[in-house]
Amino acid sequence: MQFFIPMKIPTVTHQEKQVHVVRGKPVFYEPTELKQARADLTDHLAQYRPKQPMKGPVELVVKFCFPLVTGTHDGQPKTTKPDCDNLVKLLQDVMNKLNYFEDDRLVVSLIAQKFWAKIPGLFISLEKVES
Repeated sequence: MQFFIPMKIPTVTHQEKQVHVVRGKPVFYEPTELKQARADLTDHLAQYRPKQPMKGPVELVVKFCFPLVTGTHDGQPKTTKPDCDNLVKLLQDVMNKLNYFEDDRLVVSLIAQKFWAKIPGLFISLEKVES
């Protein structure tokens, strides 16, 4: 399975969860911006979800395509924040919730890239890994 979703890539990441203390114990929560990013990703990815979750080990290839800014060109690697690993965590959480795979622990191969692009969006390829 592979597809491209033209969209604005959320720049808020899973790493931005917050914590406050209630009765001496830490309680983690998602700030409004992170909740909105999760909701946006969920809305975009829901239309591509498979009828059945992929079973067994999978390879996930994801390309985050950010809109061009002054001094960049189409296809140029994006070397500024957010970090790829932080972008992928939120994406995998959403894909897991939408049943793209049985569990995100089954993503045994992961290729994540970020670029500047004329057409901003998210490219995803998800393939079964043969044992």
